Amino acid sequence: MRTLGLLGGMSWESTQTYYRLINEGVRDRLGGLHSAELVLYSVDFEPIERLQSAGRWDEAGAELAGAAARLEAAGAEGLLLCTNTMHKVAPAIEAAVSIPLVHIADATGESVTAAGHSVVGLLGTRFTMAESFYRGRLAERYGLEVLIPDEPERELVDRVIFEELCLGRVLEGSRAAYRDIMRALVERGAQAIILGCTEISLLVDAGDAPVPLFDTTAIHATTAVEWALAATPGAGR
Repeated sequence: MRTLGLLGGMSWESTQTYYRLINEGVRDRLGGLHSAELVLYSVDFEPIERLQSAGRWDEAGAELAGAAARLEAAGAEGLLLCTNTMHKVAPAIEAAVSIPLVHIADATGESVTAAGHSVVGLLGTRFTMAESFYRGRLAERYGLEVLIPDEPERELVDRVIFEELCLGRVLEGSRAAYRDIMRALVERGAQAIILGCTEISLLVDAGDAPVPLFDTTAIHATTAVEWALAATPGAGR
């Protein structure tokens, strides 16, 4: 089994879900008392979020690149960035280490195309929805047409993530609003919805949308387990 380095804390609410899902995946694949070999570096999210909001992405990338280097020094053989939004600075992180980064957009794109979908709706932070680092990768590498909510709806989706879900607050009114937004995306042609923020699965699940939901946290964790157990005896699917 290869050792995974988890770069988390953005937010810790979803990082704990990564930890659970990866350990459950290893247990299910290997049986018995097996669990994942992990190294975790959890950052303080407040200063990272301030850099995001100020558009100081180079500084945010440098902070995470330093954390990634510490994970490699601690024995990580592969890296998992436990957030969608901060994949905007994935190139800076990859340049700082010699170990591979399991990219969340690649894991998601492969999962969506394997299911036969070509048009998807995307929910996430305002950065993930509006900028090309995520949507462009899905389009260019996987041929996906990616639909995003209108501007007022994007503001609502983003606000709920940062002001509620990252703080562990799950409100029924926000769930209803997300349902309406997903329904509108489906009416525009979305065949599936990507939950492109690792906190969104805390709020909605398959029963909240008329089309399949692709939970990036679960997809990323599953892909990480497969990578960690590649060529491991007894790790059959």
